[in-house]
Formats: sequence, structure tokens, C-alpha cells
Amino acid sequence: MPEELSYVILGRGRWAKRIDGILAGHRRRTACIAATRPDIGEDDVSYSERMTSAMAAAGAHIAWLCLPPGPHIPLIAGAALAAGLHVIVEKPWLASAAETARLQELARDAGRMVAVHYEYCFLSEIEIWRQQLQGGAGLRFGGQFTVDRSDHLNIPATENLGSHLLAIREHAVPQADVNEIHCGYELPDERRVWLERDGRETAAVDFTRSTEPVIQRFIDRFDAGVRGADFPLDLNFASRVAVALSAVTEAQKKKEQS
Repeated sequence: MPEELSYVILGRGRWAKRIDGILAGHRRRTACIAATRPDIGEDDVSYSERMTSAMAAAGAHIAWLCLPPGPHIPLIAGAALAAGLHVIVEKPWLASAAETARLQELARDAGRMVAVHYEYCFLSEIEIWRQQLQGGAGLRFGGQFTVDRSDHLNIPATENLGSHLLAIREHAVPQADVNEIHCGYELPDERRVWLERDGRETAAVDFTRSTEPVIQRFIDRFDAGVRGADFPLDLNFASRVAVALSAVTEAQKKKEQS
């Protein structure tokens, strides 16, 4: 294992540029692949092979897919694994159970990691919850994640923002029941999670204006995972978040229809 791990970033948007800057400031060598869309008429096999070649040529150890969710994500993740790279995918994880199982098998066979970037799990107070609350049994979990910007990714707020909230729950208090999740665009900024017992709030974390270096912590933990340490935010974790997210979405739909 090399002393310094290097990254290839896939994407050309604002988020790709931000991650590139953070990695560079965190003393990680980076390369970028901006052209990530299939060519006109290109089939999945040809597309995957082309992406595998591009990532292999980058000479990196880790591929960071700074791309919105869609059917291309499992294909690119599989291509990265075929190139011998570890993989980080942006949230939310929306791949099917079959696609997830296929990637998990590919990762096991290749001896590589696939993680989903739920950086707020590494907030200091959330880590305290994880250490002290013994899974959150008997508690009820609530959260709000609203932003003043518009939906520029065309992803429902509950999927895009709520996935962060439910990842926090899964990481810190997976035994707590989900009580209330409120997400939205073009609303006052608010990022907050809380726990209740018997209808009374017992703990809360407001990270609306947090300046904690959670992305850098994610990078450090992921790099340590590549070197053999435990890393919790793998595809098993992402699948559990996806199941919780689906349950919340269905409950909200039923409430709107009633």
C-alpha cells in the first residue's frame, strides 16, 4: 500500500471542483475526468469499458464519483472496480437491490471498497450519540433539512436532503424509530436532528452553520478503511439508508393522499 493515496474525480460541476479543492488542501493528489456521459448510441458495455480505460489511465487509487444519481452510477462504479480502484459515490444511493448486490460482489472479488458520501455522520455530536446512546432503543428520531436554493438536480428533497438525515440515524441511533422528517427547497436554511422520549426532546444537534471539517474526516476515515481499518459507510450501510428513505417517502405519500 502506498504512503499517499491518490484520487481521480469524475465530473465537471461545482461539486467536483469543490471536492478537488478539498482533496488538494488535504494533501491528496488528484486527477479529473470531466467527460462522463455515454456517447450517442454507445451501449452499456462499450461505455463501461471506455470508463474503465479512462480511470485506469489516471493512475489513481480511489475514484470519487461527483455525479448526481442515475442509472449511470452503478455502471461507472463497476467500471472503477474493474480498473482496480476503490470507489466513493455521492448520495443518495438509489440503485436497485440487484445492482447493489452485483457491485458488492465485484468489490469483494476485487478486494476494493465502495462507499457513499454521507459526510454529516462525522459531526462531533453525532459521534457522541453513536458512542453513548447504545443504538437509540426506545427513542424517536426527527430531522429537518431545508435549503434556500432551488432544486437544481431534479431530485425530490426527501431523497436528496432526507438521505443525510436518515444516514445520521442509521450511523448513530439505528434502533430509534423515525418520527418526523421535514425537507424542502427554497426555504430558510435549517439542518437539525433531534431525539425524543415519551414526547419530549432529549437531545438535538443543529448543524445549520457548522464549520466542522466533515468532508476531511470522511476522507481520513475512508483512507484508513482502504488500509484495513473499519469504515462504516459502505454499500450495506447505504442500502439500509435507502430502505429507511423508501419507508419515509411512502409514509409521506400516504399522508398527502389521506
